[in-house]
Amino acid sequence: MVSRQENNTQRIAAMDEEAARLRLKPGMGIADARAMHPGIEVIAEDAEADRRLLEALADWCDRYTPLVALDGVEGLFLDVTGCVHLFGGEKAMLAGMLERFSEQGFRVRAGLASTPGAAWAAARFSATGTILQEGDERSFLENLPLAALRIEARTISGLESVGLRAIGMILTAPRAPLARRFGSLLLLRLDQALGEIEESISPRLPVAALSVERHLAEPIGLVEDIERLLLLLSGSLRRDLERRGEGARVFELLLFRVDGAVSRISVGSSLPLREAGPVGRLFHERLAALGTTLEPGYGFDLVRLSAFETARLDMPQADLAGAGSTQGEDIVLFADRVRARLGTASVLQPHLAQSHVPERASLLVLFDGGAGPRQPPTVHNPERPLRLFARPEPIEVPLTEVPEGPPRNFRWRRSVHRVARAEGPERISPEWWLTSVPDVEADETEMDKDEREAKREAAQKEAVAIETARMTRDYFRVEDSEGHRFWLYREGLYGRQEVVPRWYLQGVSA
Repeated sequence: MVSRQENNTQRIAAMDEEAARLRLKPGMGIADARAMHPGIEVIAEDAEADRRLLEALADWCDRYTPLVALDGVEGLFLDVTGCVHLFGGEKAMLAGMLERFSEQGFRVRAGLASTPGAAWAAARFSATGTILQEGDERSFLENLPLAALRIEARTISGLESVGLRAIGMILTAPRAPLARRFGSLLLLRLDQALGEIEESISPRLPVAALSVERHLAEPIGLVEDIERLLLLLSGSLRRDLERRGEGARVFELLLFRVDGAVSRISVGSSLPLREAGPVGRLFHERLAALGTTLEPGYGFDLVRLSAFETARLDMPQADLAGAGSTQGEDIVLFADRVRARLGTASVLQPHLAQSHVPERASLLVLFDGGAGPRQPPTVHNPERPLRLFARPEPIEVPLTEVPEGPPRNFRWRRSVHRVARAEGPERISPEWWLTSVPDVEADETEMDKDEREAKREAAQKEAVAIETARMTRDYFRVEDSEGHRFWLYREGLYGRQEVVPRWYLQGVSA
């Protein structure tokens, strides 16, 4: 049996048939159970493991409907509206589902009804496999206990204390006194079970816009077989996308294993796609990246391809030679294949930033294939070096021609470079929005308010001037005696005792 901690007491949370034959019941204290049967085996509850198992079962139930929701910690809701005909009807579908669960080693109870509340009650308080026809909910619920309404134990105890022990008694009782004494949830659950108030099921996963699938008589396990079947599914999905005039940007491949495990493989595209070839190449790269982590087990007996994110796709006008305009598409498709194999962050693109400081003038962002905002074309400045360091490297400058001039020589990476030619300076001041303005307190002795404000403002201006002088850069393009060209700068201005200028190397030229 499985134990659970409740109010500092270990109680029975679940048990098998052998424990039931020993007249043990869920909720009984473990101490009392051991006193009756000292040899029983007790295992502590693992709520996280139970939830993972329930989510795995919910993934497997996707083969019946994409609308699967978790019902607490022990059940599932499946909205099979419009799906039962694919499995031979309600009775055949329910019987097949129970048989598959049994083959996997699970003992489950299931019920089918036109409302979630009635189906919940049928699964727990009736023979397993019960199917209620629409309109039979009232007659079915009349003889069931109050717990079949999914209400709290405190509410059930209150109703039983006034003699209301079955749902049929609540159906004939006045509604206003019930709502006033036991709350509105009681009547809400009753109306939901009867279908008088609609109750929706919120699926745990997003529902795909379009899906195509193939049930296999013989399971497959080889990657080559999966890719061949994927091309066939992509062709079927393409026809549906063509009718809608759309293409998909996010695809998901679901592989349902015979033993119940489900593998989800997703790929994304910068451009809307619907042709089978490009879709197949994206999944080829993704499957190659997964390698041995994709465990087929005894094989996959159901394969589903879904399109989650779709967008308008207008075919380009072909020229007289029959070729359409595909300028820029090849590099986008190549980048998508690289990202499918190596990950989303494997392909980056530069974007301009609003900064005069060279190392902050551009940044690398995730490649979007041109979907993001376009930047105005820029012309490379020939005065800038081709290679900039990610971070400026400090150099030693023992002597300069004049305080504001270029260095005569400098030491970088343990090598001394003698400057033969130099151009500059090119001054770059710091961004004003990054310059901090300190809060300076003025001496308040023998000063009126206006004098204090004037002195505080002057002190702040002086502090800003010092900060600006410290962050100002003078850039020089220099060439050493061996013909090597460098782009270096002095940070800080001479003439202020508070500022000590420092030299840095920003980049090198060819």
